[in-house]
Amino acid sequence: MAMLLVGGLSLLMKRWWLRRRLWCRCDVCHKYATAGWAAEFDNLCDWYTQLLRRSSTHTIHVHVLGNTITANPANVEQMLSGRFDNYPKGKPFSSILGDFLGKGIFNVDGAHWVFQRKMALMELGSVSMRSYAIQIVSGEVRHRLLPLLASVSGDGALDIQDIFRRFSFDCICRISFGLDPACLELSLPISEFATAFDRASSLSASRAAATYPGVWRLKRLLNLGSEKELRRCIRLIDVLAKEVIRQRRKVGFLSGEDLLSRFMGSVDDESYLRDIIVSFLLAGRDTVSSALTSFFLLLDKYPAVDRAIVEETHRVMGHGNGDSVPTYGHLWDMHYLHAALYESMRLYPPVQFDSKFAVTTTCSPTGRRLGADCMEFKPERWLAADGSFSPQNPYKYPVFQAGMRGCLGKEIALMEMKCVVASVLRGFRLDPLHRGRSPKFSPGLTASLAGGLPVRVVRRNAFCS
Repeated sequence: MAMLLVGGLSLLMKRWWLRRRLWCRCDVCHKYATAGWAAEFDNLCDWYTQLLRRSSTHTIHVHVLGNTITANPANVEQMLSGRFDNYPKGKPFSSILGDFLGKGIFNVDGAHWVFQRKMALMELGSVSMRSYAIQIVSGEVRHRLLPLLASVSGDGALDIQDIFRRFSFDCICRISFGLDPACLELSLPISEFATAFDRASSLSASRAAATYPGVWRLKRLLNLGSEKELRRCIRLIDVLAKEVIRQRRKVGFLSGEDLLSRFMGSVDDESYLRDIIVSFLLAGRDTVSSALTSFFLLLDKYPAVDRAIVEETHRVMGHGNGDSVPTYGHLWDMHYLHAALYESMRLYPPVQFDSKFAVTTTCSPTGRRLGADCMEFKPERWLAADGSFSPQNPYKYPVFQAGMRGCLGKEIALMEMKCVVASVLRGFRLDPLHRGRSPKFSPGLTASLAGGLPVRVVRRNAFCS
């Protein structure tokens, strides 16, 4: 059975609202509208993957949604680069996520998008910001993550997805807002902000999956059911986002190193700052925790990859003890680990769908054949003959987007993930309690495992030197 979607081919959704059908008798639309696909597949993306692999152009149509779904690199390049202006996010998409994301960078086009991207590019691309970020991530790993794993090693078990969410939430809040929520302290309850954020993400994603948008729009108008719950979550997010802004103003933002302080120097609109905060969290918290969780899920099935990563950390950092944390220079030299993370995200991309709106009808390029081993986990496919990391065409691998919408936080995110993986694997093994079980993902804007990922934490020195 297919493992989610083939992220190396990319899955990118175009919304063709011009010819949306209320009903269609084709097999794809019937299975979508009746959820008939669920009888054979655990996840919607598993089904899409099979359909895309069978298509000669790696493109399919879901008429009842008004969508064309493609995994064709030529199509992806056309949308993200060749005809960028013809494929904005679009008003249909923005209306779905507008209550949650507002005018944040992931939900806008035009001037708002240009301004936020320019500001973020100046900060995230600077050496000072990267140094600031690695300092925070290293401290979080050394003083919170590793001691936490040590405290439960042996007979203890925990949900590693929850741990990575707490970890990435702490990191992104410190990097982006200069505030420490201390979510990784298990004696403290998970932040109300984080809980409301997860729920709002899930409920917003369910809007996008609705066959008949009029249903959620009516529920929103009448404040009923899921829309009532979404409104409650967003109200809480708004309150807490305003508190973040108030705290930054209280301690002073003109000399702050965090991203929010830089934006506050140019933006006075509190509602706009709220939208920027939510976008930072979506980009830096959910994607990182999703990628790390999926990585350790895969790693359990491939012990040879586990050993190769541990050996690389020993070669680069020396053997030392199990609680050492790599420096930025160490991380730069870990090519195999870099390749393994890329390969994991190819199979389990943190963001499973990306939507674009076609302003005018265009002809899509023809398809190409897939590699016979595209469903296999092979970090070596990312390595050159000398063992160095060798990136591929970004339009074949749009996990970090590409072209003008390329991910600005890519380098910081990779640094954070590499720091976690290298540090954890040197000291511990994370053994899933339910091995062999196919992953099932919860609805949401990012990929989250339904039920989490319960693991038993075992000291690494019990298995290798």
